[in-house]
Amino acid sequence: MIQSCSRVHSCKEVEREISFRTECGLYYSYYKEMLQATSIQQGLHGLIYDNKTESLRTINVLERMNVYQEVFLSILYRILPIQKYLEPVYFYIYTLFGLQALYVIALYVTSWLLSGTWLSGLLAAFWYITNRIDTTRVEFTIPLRENWALPFFAVQIAAITYLFRSHLRPLHEKLTLLAVFISTFLFSLTWQFNQFMMLMQALVLFILDCLDMLPTAKVTWLYIIQLTGILLVCVLQFFNSMILGSLLISFNVSVLLARTVQKNMKMGCLLNRLGKLFFHVLMVLCLTLLVNNFIKKILNLESDEHIFKFLKAKFGFGATRDFDANLYLCEEAFGLLPFNTFARLSDTLLFYAYLFVLLLMAIAAAVVAYQNLSGSANVQSTDKMEICTIVLKPGAAYNLMHTVLFGCLALSTMRMKYLWTSHMCVFASFGLCSTEVWGFVLKSVRLYTPQRLCVIRYLVPIITLLYLSYKFCPGMMDELSELREFYDPDTVELMNWIKSNTPKKAVIAGSMQLLAGVKLCTGRILTNHPHYEDKSLRERTKQVYQVYAKRSPEDVYSILRSFGTNYVILEDSICYERRHSRGCRLRDLLDIANGHVMDGLGENEPDLKASLYPRFCEEIKKNLSSYSMYFTRVFQNKTFHVYKLAKHK
Repeated sequence: MIQSCSRVHSCKEVEREISFRTECGLYYSYYKEMLQATSIQQGLHGLIYDNKTESLRTINVLERMNVYQEVFLSILYRILPIQKYLEPVYFYIYTLFGLQALYVIALYVTSWLLSGTWLSGLLAAFWYITNRIDTTRVEFTIPLRENWALPFFAVQIAAITYLFRSHLRPLHEKLTLLAVFISTFLFSLTWQFNQFMMLMQALVLFILDCLDMLPTAKVTWLYIIQLTGILLVCVLQFFNSMILGSLLISFNVSVLLARTVQKNMKMGCLLNRLGKLFFHVLMVLCLTLLVNNFIKKILNLESDEHIFKFLKAKFGFGATRDFDANLYLCEEAFGLLPFNTFARLSDTLLFYAYLFVLLLMAIAAAVVAYQNLSGSANVQSTDKMEICTIVLKPGAAYNLMHTVLFGCLALSTMRMKYLWTSHMCVFASFGLCSTEVWGFVLKSVRLYTPQRLCVIRYLVPIITLLYLSYKFCPGMMDELSELREFYDPDTVELMNWIKSNTPKKAVIAGSMQLLAGVKLCTGRILTNHPHYEDKSLRERTKQVYQVYAKRSPEDVYSILRSFGTNYVILEDSICYERRHSRGCRLRDLLDIANGHVMDGLGENEPDLKASLYPRFCEEIKKNLSSYSMYFTRVFQNKTFHVYKLAKHK
């Protein structure tokens, strides 16, 4: 965190702002716009009727994107007496770093609640910090949506863990439900992927409720809180159709409906219970699909179709030539979790401790599930819940299933590992300090005594903390003393040229990542941007990217002019890309989508054909008359080439 802050400390404004890479720059630009507006009302009006983010369109930024946090911070900065002492960028950064402190506190509290000792919370926090490469991205992507959302998600998990304690007083239960609701709402408000994370959480609740490992009344309240929270966000986002068409809403509604139809599901012998359970799961699944398809047809919703195309291709349900799906498939962040992650986590002993605790807790959960499902019809639900509490507490059961499902998500998609690894710290530290875990181990080897249990549950975490302190504290102290500076002279030169040599209402085309920085640093109008949750924008981005495909200058010119483009920025790093292998370079994805054979040695699908035209981004640099009549180069450095489009048709 100190590195990120010092990185922007002594830079000029442009150098500071380009350090907010890709979509981070886009989000921060709205914070900047709100502060530059003459009043809060004018700033809000500019976001609701925005005509700078997408050329020839007026969009509602508050509907399309999760930027209420930028709005709130800008208002807070205006009304607090800090303008003379603190620049807006530092207020923004310090607020986010403060949220990360809340994140660590929530992890500490969750581990403490599960184990009953503060030592467990300390170990969880220490593991989170020593594994920060794999537990957070805040050091190098400060404004990223997940950095706003995950602290609230951690608070929600802590509140849910407390909620599942037995014998809570009514007042404490109501206050805990309120805490769950507020944290759920804030989590949903700050991240566009909230619906998918909460769907995973709803699945955790559903599985455990079916196995009779959680109190049904509390689970029902959590379903209702999820629905209420996300619907309230939907209202604040001007009835965003992607939220209304989410699987989360369909699933939660289906579960609540299925419960009213299917009575006495938790009564009977083992075979009877399994039959009822199978029918219940089938009913919920069918209802979810029916409700979701019904909502999407009514709303004519297609904003999230790229996600399902990506998932279909990723899990082997058919290859695709869809540009958007392949764009995700070829990104490392959306690939499988690399094995070197486990090497780093093992270096701090976290992964070994996690596997040890996970194995023992999974055995306990299997025993409890069997006990619950095979109970006689005369055993009341409350009696069985008491048995469950003795063997595996509901809070521990919830966190076990949570870590399993989010672990599967992280293994399949690397970008989601931060949801798993942070909870891994909580779960492993809880297990090392747990009387249940060590009691199970000592009883298994017939060495159990209360004294031995007390010694081992404190001795193991203390030894682990001493080892981590000895091995990692000196390195962390050295890192804190380092001062790093962001250095990208080519991008700085480009931004300064745009500010000085283009009209304020100029429309600029280019890559999504670069244009986010153009908007932040120069305020110029964009053709496209990195917020990809809109079908028309995805189509527009694919069309703008034809500058890297094999297309004629006439085609490229007409495409760009259809979006009102005045200038187009070409990047050598994309045109001559080597970061990805053949088949995953951006130019390859465009060739495949256009039905053209790819460049270089290697196989092509038989129906792909050679293009009649050379690659546009290469050929335009030769200054041929067929290109210069449409495009004039007005800026060039080692990385970027800027061309001005002719005004004639």
